[in-house]
Amino acid sequence: MKKEDISERDDLFICEGCGREVGTEELIGTKNRNHCPYCLTSKHLDELVSGDRASHCKGKMIPVALTFKKEGFDKYGKERRGELMIVHRCEKCNKFSINRLSGDDDEGAILKLFGEAATNETLREELKGYGITALEEKNKEEVYLQLFGKGIDPFQKYGRE
Repeated sequence: MKKEDISERDDLFICEGCGREVGTEELIGTKNRNHCPYCLTSKHLDELVSGDRASHCKGKMIPVALTFKKEGFDKYGKERRGELMIVHRCEKCNKFSINRLSGDDDEGAILKLFGEAATNETLREELKGYGITALEEKNKEEVYLQLFGKGIDPFQKYGRE
């Protein structure tokens, strides 16, 4: 398919990170897709809330970390962890955004992002200044559980670390 044909369709785009064609699928989190499932790169389209498509920046959004969606507190005051989310930073304006994972996101790319961010103390401190808690090594078990479910050994697919 030619690039001109893709630009006329709302359900397809060419990733600015890896150059692959990306479309919507019948999977969770893909109807209003905002990032590439292969390299997790996004585009700065939203300004105030997810889906508003009001940003004038249009810069390339680089995945920098993972976080958990804030789900409130349980009856004991302990914060409940929600689903895994990707933290992106715009290369053009440096704005951070948090986006849902999609059902077809590459687990290897997610694990690579987690590994890089989990050991980057400088990044985690910067994100903390914006009220974003980047996941770190102590969150590894929960990350694997959310990606692969109970009873599945991700090391069978990705090897031991």
